[in-house]
Amino acid sequence: MSGFAHPEFPIDTATLERRLGEPNLRVLDCTTHLIPDPRTTYQIVPGRADFEKGHIPGAQFVDVQDDVSDSLHRFRFMLPSAETFAAAMSRFGVGDGTQVVTYSQTTTQWATRVWWLLRCFGFDDAAVLDGGWQKWNRERRPVETGPAQPRPAGNFVVREERPLMAGKEEVLRAIGNGAICTLNALSPEQHTGTGGNTYGGPGRIAGSVNLPAAHLIDPATGAFLPADELRRRFDRVGAFSKEVITYCGGGIAASADAFALVMLGHPNVRLYDASMSEWANDSTLPMETG
Repeated sequence: MSGFAHPEFPIDTATLERRLGEPNLRVLDCTTHLIPDPRTTYQIVPGRADFEKGHIPGAQFVDVQDDVSDSLHRFRFMLPSAETFAAAMSRFGVGDGTQVVTYSQTTTQWATRVWWLLRCFGFDDAAVLDGGWQKWNRERRPVETGPAQPRPAGNFVVREERPLMAGKEEVLRAIGNGAICTLNALSPEQHTGTGGNTYGGPGRIAGSVNLPAAHLIDPATGAFLPADELRRRFDRVGAFSKEVITYCGGGIAASADAFALVMLGHPNVRLYDASMSEWANDSTLPMETG
């Protein structure tokens, strides 16, 4: 991970394999599927069945919506309370002195979402598996099947709640502010309003720029692009010289952009948690197409 300001935040497959079995290591499989549904935008399908077919040895399965989101909120995947998050992490054996690795069997954004939540609640000893399950499996590294093995509970204590999530009022104030870059992690078609899921209405937050989460990844390996190429892509949209608020449909893809910016050393990144699920359904909030 040469060139990254924080090379400790991603972990490569070979390093993780060497560390399997360490008593302080906690591996969290965050796999989630979003199935398009015209009635509800999409259905959430936790990846537990995928997990039981095969997972990294010793991993625990995290249901991102039920375990580490505010299940009572009208929007999905919203930041949970500190108590809810601490209880979930404790169930997975996470506490003082443990090190966490997150990964997904689909796209990396589910792993970066849980990593971002850990960061929100003051836990920094966490990494995202670079290349995820696809790279791990392609390299024929060890695989375990069946349900997660029982693990003693941890004692996750929230000692700090960091203001790393933005609300619609902050995003609204950022429009026209040259010191803030509002960054859309959705696809180019969704950004322009010409295709893809609309989350309530086509287009983007007025004044925002676009760097899709998928464009941060090397399609040949599934791993993040090299640091210099990522930096060029963020510089191209003006993200690195300003405060950044990332967004997407529901705060998931936006976490991949946020993670990459933090890896590169950006000092001021927040994530608009409700994203287009809220913005596109409020006719008072300005949007653009084209």
